[in-house]
Amino acid sequence: MSLSTVLGFFLGFGLFIGAILISTDNYYIFVSLPSFIMVLGGTFAATFISFEPRYVFLSLKLIWRIVFSPKVGRNILTAEIGRIIKWGYTVQRSGLPALEQESKKAAKADKFMGFGIEMVVSGYTGKEVRDILVNSIETAFVRNTVPADILRSMGSVCPAFGMIGTLVGLIIMLDNMGEDPSKLGPGLALALVTTLYGVLFARLVFLPAAAKIQQREEIVRFRNYLVAEGLEMLAERKSPRYIQDRMNSFLDPAIHYNIDKARKRD
Repeated sequence: MSLSTVLGFFLGFGLFIGAILISTDNYYIFVSLPSFIMVLGGTFAATFISFEPRYVFLSLKLIWRIVFSPKVGRNILTAEIGRIIKWGYTVQRSGLPALEQESKKAAKADKFMGFGIEMVVSGYTGKEVRDILVNSIETAFVRNTVPADILRSMGSVCPAFGMIGTLVGLIIMLDNMGEDPSKLGPGLALALVTTLYGVLFARLVFLPAAAKIQQREEIVRFRNYLVAEGLEMLAERKSPRYIQDRMNSFLDPAIHYNIDKARKRD
């Protein structure tokens, strides 16, 4: 579970609710079912007009998935380097055919890794392996960031429907103003609630979810580029020391892999 996502969500809404509780005793003025329907209903309607339904449903599922997906730490990148260096020693000792057996478990758990290893074992050159994997990385990235684009669109549309709801409320209020001018203040407050809902859903749900999905896909893309670099060098039968230095050049020095330290631990 992503604790930071959960804490951020509850902190955002908690600050909003806390400000209301401190400022007024009339809490119910901030609760309006018509405003809620106007904002979310209008946002979903515009989104289904703009995008294919299956992508919209996938985007909404990912809002929940970002909460429960595991944290992607920087140490994963160091572990990937260590794994590929280990395979480099295998290739050095026993040749490429031995790589298939040793990497079978990793290839089964990671389709991208399995695809790359299969090409290496099949005898593709390093350049061929890299070209194919880069194409796979970029097409997967474009495909997987479509939900982020949809959620960003929802975040931009949400305040607009909040404003539309406010305008509808103002028109109704002004139409009834001649009958009872004392209702002007409460009517205006209720009309503004719709704008409030639009901004809240945009800034605390849709846009943050889009940003987190985008960031995670960028992390995955970087990791896949790192793996592609390692597999290219395995195909070229580079030495483990060269693989270490080349792959470390992509990382923060604080998380560089060190063959000598790893040997001492083992």
